[in-house]
Amino acid sequence: IGPYRLIRVIGEGGMGLVYEAEQTEPLRRRVALKIVKRGMDTQEFVSRFESERQALALMDHPAIAKVFDAGATERGRPYFVMEYVEGIPINNFCDQNRMGLRERLDLFVLVCDGVQHAHQKAIIHRDLKPSNVLVGMVDGQPVPKIIDFGVAKAMDHKLFDNTLTTSAGQLVGTPEYMSPEQADMSGAGIDTRTDVYALGVILYELLVGKLPFDLSALHDEGKGFYEILRVIREDEPPKPSTRATTIRHSDERAAEIVADRQEERATLTRHLRGDLDWITMKALEKDRARRYDTVRALGNDVRRHLAFKPVAAGPPSKVYKIRKFVRRNRVGVAAGGLVLGAIILGIVGTTTGMIRARQAERLASLEARTARQVSDFLVDIFEVADPDQARGETITAREILDQGAGRIVTELAGQPETQARLMNTIGKVYRNLGLYEQAVPQLEAALALRRQGSVEDDLHLAENLADLGD
Repeated sequence: IGPYRLIRVIGEGGMGLVYEAEQTEPLRRRVALKIVKRGMDTQEFVSRFESERQALALMDHPAIAKVFDAGATERGRPYFVMEYVEGIPINNFCDQNRMGLRERLDLFVLVCDGVQHAHQKAIIHRDLKPSNVLVGMVDGQPVPKIIDFGVAKAMDHKLFDNTLTTSAGQLVGTPEYMSPEQADMSGAGIDTRTDVYALGVILYELLVGKLPFDLSALHDEGKGFYEILRVIREDEPPKPSTRATTIRHSDERAAEIVADRQEERATLTRHLRGDLDWITMKALEKDRARRYDTVRALGNDVRRHLAFKPVAAGPPSKVYKIRKFVRRNRVGVAAGGLVLGAIILGIVGTTTGMIRARQAERLASLEARTARQVSDFLVDIFEVADPDQARGETITAREILDQGAGRIVTELAGQPETQARLMNTIGKVYRNLGLYEQAVPQLEAALALRRQGSVEDDLHLAENLADLGD
């Protein structure tokens, strides 16, 4: 074809074939040549093919394959020539080279930079997946290259004569990496955050070795096409750390997955929990308004994690920011901690005698401690209803009560005042729900603890008796 000698087929898409080829003049070099398939040279496909070429020609970034030339065969089949990328899909590259989490994230942010460049040129890829992000070694360093803009979408229709458009009801993309708005099939709502979602899926796979949803399993179970689309649109995937915990015991590739990341089974979940959970799940939000606004924002959050800085996706709590500060300044914090510890020990030593002399404060101190323990316990048992903890499951009030009642005896052993307070409270809630058979044992157990208590507490004892009488 012109000055290009075709060597072998290296890829095939819906409308084109990609060949490894050799350019013979005016210089010799290896290239990739993409040509419209025979029988696909209709006006629609030729227009889309030409639009892909124009989209690639607009871009100039190290992470995006470059276009060198374009033309048509003697029979009128259009082709274009781009740089030959000698690489393999990013997930396979990371696994084959046993790259740790940090190395995988370093590579991922380079991909984000390339996608952001495409967005700046008003091009949305719409089919980002590992097989469209090839990685090869250049001067001893891994370099990603984004390829295949065949289903890309132009944000500015004035960019091309042949605008990249999609008819309503037409599915575009690969289901495993498809955003909820793509699975809607209406064609509406597609913007740069669609690529953010796909990058979130790629990140999930790089971290865990698994996809957020096992769509192949759904297919094997006989689930229909529209059920799979519903899962993409509506179901919430588990966090990466949660997925890592489950595959540790049930997946036959568990040992291989942790080894490919240079991790121990016990540490992979711990390293994913926190920043990487937050970043990934923010990119995978069903509601586009809650995703990262741009790919740059996603990449910058990953960079902040790598620098031990607070990430935008994390909760802005003071404790979290302090923990990040400690990670960045371990030596200084350790020295300051020793000084602070000495000061605290001195304060404790000088005030112990004074505290012992204040017998009148004993009841107040006990009350405060009991209240705090009660508060912590209640917060803990209600966390099971937190959407972040119970993703995809519905927790009822009755289940929360039953869990709490069972945990009081075991987790608060040796703390009779706290046990009595909680048993009385849970007994009253059971009573208010009309669950009298469950209420009585809680109230009776609380009453027994009150009567054998070492502290006189007539008011609480009276309240306990009144509740049991009710």
